[in-house]
Amino acid sequence: MTASRSVRRSVHLPARAALNALAAALALALGGCAATGPGAPAAAGPSGLVELNLVALNDFHGNLEASKYTAAADGASEKRTIQAGGIDVLGGALDAFRKEDKDLLFVAAGDLVGASPAMSSMFADEPSIVAMNRMGLVASALGNHEFDQGKNELLRQQRGGCDSPRPDKACRLSPDFKGAGFSYLATNVIDQQTGRNLVPGWRIVDVKGVKVGLIGAVLQDVPSVAVASAVKGLTFLDEAESINKVLPAMRAQGAQVFVVLIHEGGHTGEAYDKQHCDGLEGPIVGIVKKLDPAIRLVVTGHSHKGYLCKVDGRVVTQADAYGHLVSRIRMTVDAVSGRVDDIAVRNVVMAPGAFAPDAQLAAYLQDVRTRSQAELDKPVARIGAAAGLSRRENSDGESALGGLIADAAVAATQDKGVQVGFMNPGGIRKDLEAGEGGVVSFGQAQAVLPFGNTLVVLDLTGAQLRALLEQQWQREGQGYMLQVSRGLSYQWDANRPAGRRVVAGSLKVDGKPVEEGRHYRVVANNFLADGGDNFPALAKGVNRLDTGMRDLDALIAYMKQHPDTGAASLAPQARIRKLR
Repeated sequence: MTASRSVRRSVHLPARAALNALAAALALALGGCAATGPGAPAAAGPSGLVELNLVALNDFHGNLEASKYTAAADGASEKRTIQAGGIDVLGGALDAFRKEDKDLLFVAAGDLVGASPAMSSMFADEPSIVAMNRMGLVASALGNHEFDQGKNELLRQQRGGCDSPRPDKACRLSPDFKGAGFSYLATNVIDQQTGRNLVPGWRIVDVKGVKVGLIGAVLQDVPSVAVASAVKGLTFLDEAESINKVLPAMRAQGAQVFVVLIHEGGHTGEAYDKQHCDGLEGPIVGIVKKLDPAIRLVVTGHSHKGYLCKVDGRVVTQADAYGHLVSRIRMTVDAVSGRVDDIAVRNVVMAPGAFAPDAQLAAYLQDVRTRSQAELDKPVARIGAAAGLSRRENSDGESALGGLIADAAVAATQDKGVQVGFMNPGGIRKDLEAGEGGVVSFGQAQAVLPFGNTLVVLDLTGAQLRALLEQQWQREGQGYMLQVSRGLSYQWDANRPAGRRVVAGSLKVDGKPVEEGRHYRVVANNFLADGGDNFPALAKGVNRLDTGMRDLDALIAYMKQHPDTGAASLAPQARIRKLR
């Protein structure tokens, strides 16, 4: 699944194998460190040809520390799980790659921040911005999560300063936060007030005498995956049309080679390092097919997948998420004409032991860890499930953790007459982990619900409740199951057409059949209540009230009130039932 006919398969020894022989061996088994692949010195080509080396990252989401990564390399018989990523390891990898090419270009495809673990989010994600600066990031597309706190906070993170909608978090690490040293790019985001791009759409970088044009874009569908208030006053245009539109201006300023950084992606059933992937599916495919033929390389994100594919002869890459992988890309270019002669790509696992950690970033990570640890380690609850609770859904569409969060939201708003709670699965970012004796720390709870969303109560009719549930199967035929509180139950039939899958007569609230014209009081986080994740039925709710209570606070309070949480939640709930 490479984008090139020239990638070779040999590997080199890790930079410091003695650090952790087991991790290094596993990194190699997962396709870790290619030395004679992209980025490594290659034999001199014909006169006039220049090698440009890029490293690409996507969907970092503030993961300053390593986290679990499960995957199988091409040809591997089974998946392996290791700890991968972390800014110290990422920095060490870039150090090693720059020893091979000092002119290496480090780029990203969005969602560097947002939905972040507490160590980053509790400081308004400034540690992640600082880490990217220190790694020498040149440019990144905007991702949908860069909009989580609204455009003003996005621009503050670019420009620096402490004027933030999160005054309790901003500039806590440093009173002179200087912002991103790299450029956020998005050619398809327009500020309605000015009629101009919210951030620059592109920039040109001179690398070895070749003018490389970097073009950024974010999925046009951002309004469906962002809080409505956060994107108010912004227009999101067609991705391909916006990208193609800027090429003449870029050529006029000397751009010879074009690289698209886009926060939109796809998926494939093939391994993250499978060469010559031709089976890419998803929204990115249609976008790539409409791009100007001069664009030969598209770095993607958003779908959290690792792939090295070709679409209509163009190279389309993605490096999983959370810093687990990086994409190493080598472009062979005619320095005079700008003709791209060849592109070679490889996804590299960021496994501990594969690279000597960058000393400065390791020290910075330890400083952030030390300054956050007391708050993160603070115990907030004890649960009966010592192993924690999983967000993984069963065959019916329920998860133990999803049900718990929905129950907590209802409990927190019962004084407002709430009967039913909903939780979107995409908002549950990690399993709920517990320490010895089932003790849950603030950091463990915050990792589950990192957005700081508030709970909104509203009224829906019985007909709107049914319409809401039917909207679960409107994503390319795939189910996207809302997690529900114990007061609601229904059955669904996968053999029925989308729009009619909820079994007639099965939808009940508090054990009673739902009446089409009756109003029911509902609670959901503000993102979902605004119609986020493609659930517009919720946006039609009336008698709306934003309680101002954070979903995380509701979850913690519920766990405190129910110390047996876990044992009960792991039992069959009979809320959602799929007909077999």
